[in-house]
Amino acid sequence: MNRTLALLCLVTLFGSCKPKQETAEQVSLETQPVTESTQEMVPFRWDAANVYFLLTDRFNNGNPDNDINFDRVHETGTLRGFMGGDLQGITQKIEEGYFTDLGINAIWFTPVVEQVHGDTDEGTGNTYAYHGYWAKDWTALDPNFGTKKDLETLVKKAHKKGIRILMDVVLNHTGPVTEQDPVWPEEWVITEPTCTFQSYETTTACTLVDNLPDIRTAENGPVDLPDALLAKWKREGRLSMELDELQLFFDRTGYPRAPRFYIIKWLTDYVNELGIDGFRVDTVKHVDEQAWAELYKEASYAFENWKKKHQDEVLDENPFFMVGEVYNYGISGGREFDFGDKKVDYFNFGFQSLINFELKTDARKDYEQIFKKYSDLLHSEMGGISVLNYLTSHDDGSPFDKERKQPYHAANVLLLTPGASQVYYGDETSRNLTIEGTEGDATLRSFMNWEELDSVNTKAILTHWQKLGKFRSRHPAIGAGRHKRLARKPYVFSRTYTDGEYRDKVVVGLDLPKGKKSLWVKGFFGDGTFLFDTYSETRVEVKNGKVTLDNPYPVALLELAQP
Repeated sequence: MNRTLALLCLVTLFGSCKPKQETAEQVSLETQPVTESTQEMVPFRWDAANVYFLLTDRFNNGNPDNDINFDRVHETGTLRGFMGGDLQGITQKIEEGYFTDLGINAIWFTPVVEQVHGDTDEGTGNTYAYHGYWAKDWTALDPNFGTKKDLETLVKKAHKKGIRILMDVVLNHTGPVTEQDPVWPEEWVITEPTCTFQSYETTTACTLVDNLPDIRTAENGPVDLPDALLAKWKREGRLSMELDELQLFFDRTGYPRAPRFYIIKWLTDYVNELGIDGFRVDTVKHVDEQAWAELYKEASYAFENWKKKHQDEVLDENPFFMVGEVYNYGISGGREFDFGDKKVDYFNFGFQSLINFELKTDARKDYEQIFKKYSDLLHSEMGGISVLNYLTSHDDGSPFDKERKQPYHAANVLLLTPGASQVYYGDETSRNLTIEGTEGDATLRSFMNWEELDSVNTKAILTHWQKLGKFRSRHPAIGAGRHKRLARKPYVFSRTYTDGEYRDKVVVGLDLPKGKKSLWVKGFFGDGTFLFDTYSETRVEVKNGKVTLDNPYPVALLELAQP
């Protein structure tokens, strides 16, 4: 019995699976195991991407020496302080091949700019800015996360593995006011009213929550830099450099020195200097939408500038990518988000994709309902744009399968649904999402459960996610192709994707019976075609419109076999 089968048997995923004594006659040519299937170069598409999302502080601690900075030593609520994860930790896992083994081709990590130094209690327990969404200085990295050199190394190592980097950016607000972090000047921020989300105005012209000063992103009047920021830059010996760069930026663009344009300059510097491939944009619906078009314009300019200077490091001709978090946006709403009194099409303001909050609910439907719905929508009224699907996230208190009782089904839904997929760190290892003593979203943000990878159960779950993820990454047809059901029982479907001379076609079977089974592929793969099932690592031939497999697995992932 092979090792993977042994693991799966032990967790009783497939019921009884006693090894059979196979004779030479039983192992026919039609089910001859092979070790690998070589693939031609696969074009990368953001609308078919397999994105891994992690909290920088909660994934892997690559440098324990940077765990405490700015005297952040106060006691906090459960899971509300820094825990040591950093950029070096992410890079270690890139180099180890962890992401590659999962079929990940893009990584999104929470913001790493310098955070407020102090802690605050907003009713959920004393909290530090471990999550990265409380910016103090957009021009510097927070030492808890690492250095600019660490970020540069991460991007280069990722690119060498064919992995793109999505930087999480915040334009909507600063960090909260604490004893160590005074409020920004009044001409930069508003501190009231707090948003009530009843209309467009009560969602944008307000602070997201109490004590989270909101940047005046809709205003065009020039403002001076805060004295505290100037003093900080002077202490750090970079005042002249920062001022000179700002002068060049405003001279080139002609923008007024309004608050949003300072921050747009600071954010796009990371693209210009490091070759960041895209932005995941936070709190999109709380900002005047024109600001996003301006951010995208400057990020695109920076990305093309970086490409010209680093032609030997350019991965492909894809333009800069931007995906937005419009909280509660769902694919069924089409291109527009409805505020009640106003609808906004954010795809007209720099976004190529939005996070889709709908799949976590759709996941309770049968596979065909889900896959057909997403394929039909993405190839009709969505007009060729895409969504980033997820089942679990850092601030969604109602994820699919919070108790982690359906990890295999979750993988099937997330990784095989049309659109891009977002794996939240620990989805693939069933990291606990119900931590005792936590308040609010902290329960979703425990440290990555590396120690559980030694367990038979976790290894089996991870193996399943790896097989589906690698198949997805090799086949843009899964995320960007057209879906068609080939058979009801056992359930078999096809995906086809064409771009110029490149064509990708695959067949997938789900909920398959144990033992011998026939998968209907007539009309898609002709008789005499040799296919490779990457799940069982088996080469098969199409005969009479079917392929026959004999294994205990409920999944088949069929691609054209290489000669």
